Amino acid sequence: MSGREHHYEITMRWTGNTGEGTANYRAYGRDHDLLAAGKPVIQASADPAFRGQPERWNPEELLVASLADCHMLTYLSLCARERLVVTAYEDTATGTMGEDGHGGRFTEVTLAPVVTIADPEKADRALALHHDASKDCFIANSVNFPVHHRPTIHIG
Repeated sequence: MSGREHHYEITMRWTGNTGEGTANYRAYGRDHDLLAAGKPVIQASADPAFRGQPERWNPEELLVASLADCHMLTYLSLCARERLVVTAYEDTATGTMGEDGHGGRFTEVTLAPVVTIADPEKADRALALHHDASKDCFIANSVNFPVHHRPTIHIG
Protein backbone atom coordinates (compact mmCIF):
# COMPACT_ATOMS: atom_id res chain seq x y z
CA MET A 1 0.00 0.00 0.00
CA SER A 2 1.44 3.36 -0.96
CA GLY A 3 0.44 6.77 0.26
CA ARG A 4 -0.23 8.13 3.68
CA GLU A 5 -0.50 5.87 6.67
CA HIS A 6 -2.74 6.51 9.69
CA HIS A 7 -2.48 4.91 13.12
CA TYR A 8 -5.19 4.54 15.75
CA GLU A 9 -4.85 3.59 19.38
CA ILE A 10 -7.51 2.60 21.85
CA THR A 11 -7.37 0.95 25.25
CA MET A 12 -9.80 -1.82 26.05
CA ARG A 13 -10.14 -2.52 29.77
CA TRP A 14 -12.07 -5.53 31.03
CA THR A 15 -14.28 -4.58 34.01
CA GLY A 16 -16.17 -7.86 34.35
CA ASN A 17 -14.14 -9.64 37.04
CA THR A 18 -16.75 -10.55 39.65
CA GLY A 19 -14.11 -11.84 42.08
CA GLU A 20 -13.38 -15.23 40.56
CA GLY A 21 -11.82 -14.12 37.29
CA THR A 22 -12.53 -16.60 34.55
CA ALA A 23 -12.89 -19.58 36.89
CA ASN A 24 -15.69 -20.80 34.62
CA TYR A 25 -17.74 -19.54 31.70
CA ARG A 26 -20.54 -18.20 33.88
CA ALA A 27 -18.29 -16.72 36.59
CA TYR A 28 -17.24 -13.53 34.83
CA GLY A 29 -18.91 -10.52 33.29
CA ARG A 30 -18.34 -9.47 29.71
CA ASP A 31 -18.30 -5.76 30.59
CA HIS A 32 -15.41 -3.66 29.37
CA ASP A 33 -14.58 -0.05 28.63
CA LEU A 34 -13.18 1.35 25.41
CA LEU A 35 -10.95 4.36 25.94
CA ALA A 36 -9.10 6.78 23.68
CA ALA A 37 -7.19 9.86 24.71
CA GLY A 38 -9.44 12.88 25.17
CA LYS A 39 -12.69 11.03 24.38
CA PRO A 40 -15.61 9.79 26.46
CA VAL A 41 -15.50 6.18 27.57
CA ILE A 42 -17.63 3.72 25.62
CA GLN A 43 -19.10 1.12 27.92
CA ALA A 44 -19.24 -2.16 26.05
CA SER A 45 -20.10 -5.78 26.66
CA ALA A 46 -20.83 -8.91 24.69
CA ASP A 47 -24.06 -9.33 22.78
CA PRO A 48 -26.73 -10.59 25.22
CA ALA A 49 -26.73 -13.87 23.25
CA PHE A 50 -23.19 -14.34 24.60
CA ARG A 51 -23.93 -13.37 28.22
CA GLY A 52 -23.44 -9.65 27.73
CA GLN A 53 -25.31 -6.65 29.10
CA PRO A 54 -28.03 -5.36 26.73
CA GLU A 55 -27.62 -1.73 27.86
CA ARG A 56 -24.00 -1.63 26.67
CA TRP A 57 -22.66 -1.47 23.13
CA ASN A 58 -21.32 -4.77 21.81
CA PRO A 59 -18.60 -5.35 19.19
CA GLU A 60 -21.11 -6.43 16.57
CA GLU A 61 -23.11 -3.20 16.95
CA LEU A 62 -19.90 -1.18 16.86
CA LEU A 63 -18.88 -2.83 13.58
CA VAL A 64 -22.25 -2.03 11.96
CA ALA A 65 -22.06 1.51 13.39
CA SER A 66 -18.54 1.97 12.00
CA LEU A 67 -19.71 1.01 8.51
CA ALA A 68 -22.72 3.35 8.66
CA ASP A 69 -20.62 6.17 10.10
CA CYS A 70 -17.84 5.84 7.53
CA HIS A 71 -20.32 5.71 4.65
CA MET A 72 -22.10 8.85 5.89
CA LEU A 73 -18.89 10.82 6.36
CA THR A 74 -17.62 9.78 2.92
CA TYR A 75 -20.98 10.57 1.31
CA LEU A 76 -21.23 14.01 2.92
CA SER A 77 -17.70 14.81 1.77
CA LEU A 78 -18.53 13.85 -1.82
CA CYS A 79 -21.73 15.92 -1.70
CA ALA A 80 -19.86 18.96 -0.37
CA ARG A 81 -17.26 18.68 -3.13
CA GLU A 82 -20.04 18.69 -5.72
CA ARG A 83 -21.97 21.49 -3.98
CA LEU A 84 -24.90 19.13 -3.47
CA VAL A 85 -26.52 20.43 -0.29
CA VAL A 86 -27.58 17.74 2.20
CA THR A 87 -29.81 19.05 4.99
CA ALA A 88 -30.48 15.78 6.87
CA TYR A 89 -29.08 12.25 6.96
CA GLU A 90 -30.24 9.25 9.00
CA ASP A 91 -29.36 5.60 8.55
CA THR A 92 -30.87 2.51 10.13
CA ALA A 93 -28.17 -0.04 9.38
CA THR A 94 -28.52 -3.78 9.92
CA GLY A 95 -25.96 -6.56 10.05
CA THR A 96 -26.22 -10.32 9.84
CA MET A 97 -23.77 -12.59 11.61
CA GLY A 98 -23.83 -16.36 11.38
CA GLU A 99 -22.35 -18.92 13.74
CA ASP A 100 -20.91 -22.19 12.51
CA GLY A 101 -20.05 -23.93 15.78
CA HIS A 102 -16.41 -22.77 15.62
CA GLY A 103 -17.11 -19.07 15.90
CA GLY A 104 -18.98 -16.69 13.70
CA ARG A 105 -18.64 -14.11 11.01
CA PHE A 106 -20.63 -11.32 9.48
CA THR A 107 -22.25 -12.32 6.21
CA GLU A 108 -23.58 -8.89 5.24
CA VAL A 109 -24.44 -5.39 6.38
CA THR A 110 -27.15 -3.27 4.80
CA LEU A 111 -27.13 0.51 5.08
CA ALA A 112 -30.44 2.30 4.54
CA PRO A 113 -29.63 6.00 4.58
CA VAL A 114 -32.48 8.49 4.26
CA VAL A 115 -30.99 11.69 2.89
CA THR A 116 -32.70 15.04 2.50
CA ILE A 117 -31.28 17.39 -0.11
CA ALA A 118 -32.14 20.98 -0.98
CA ASP A 119 -32.23 20.85 -4.80
CA PRO A 120 -34.74 18.48 -6.45
CA GLU A 121 -32.78 18.59 -9.71
CA LYS A 122 -29.86 16.86 -8.00
CA ALA A 123 -31.82 13.86 -6.69
CA ASP A 124 -30.37 11.42 -9.23
CA ARG A 125 -26.83 12.56 -8.49
CA ALA A 126 -27.48 12.35 -4.75
CA LEU A 127 -28.53 8.74 -5.21
CA ALA A 128 -25.55 7.91 -7.43
CA LEU A 129 -23.06 9.34 -4.93
CA HIS A 130 -23.90 6.49 -2.54
CA HIS A 131 -22.19 4.15 -5.00
CA ASP A 132 -19.10 6.37 -5.03
CA ALA A 133 -19.12 6.61 -1.24
CA SER A 134 -19.25 2.84 -0.93
CA LYS A 135 -16.13 2.53 -3.11
CA ASP A 136 -14.27 5.18 -1.09
CA CYS A 137 -15.28 4.20 2.47
CA PHE A 138 -12.20 3.06 4.40
CA ILE A 139 -14.11 0.74 6.71
CA ALA A 140 -16.16 -0.93 3.94
CA ASN A 141 -12.92 -1.50 2.03
CA SER A 142 -11.56 -3.32 5.08
CA VAL A 143 -14.23 -5.98 5.57
CA ASN A 144 -14.60 -9.30 3.78
CA PHE A 145 -18.39 -9.36 3.46
CA PRO A 146 -20.79 -7.37 1.27
CA VAL A 147 -22.03 -3.97 2.42
CA HIS A 148 -25.32 -3.24 0.64
CA HIS A 149 -26.87 0.19 0.22
CA ARG A 150 -30.56 1.00 0.03
CA PRO A 151 -30.63 4.80 0.04
CA THR A 152 -33.72 7.01 -0.07
CA ILE A 153 -33.57 10.63 -1.20
CA HIS A 154 -36.01 13.27 0.05
CA ILE A 155 -36.28 16.89 -1.03
CA GLY A 156 -36.66 19.45 1.71
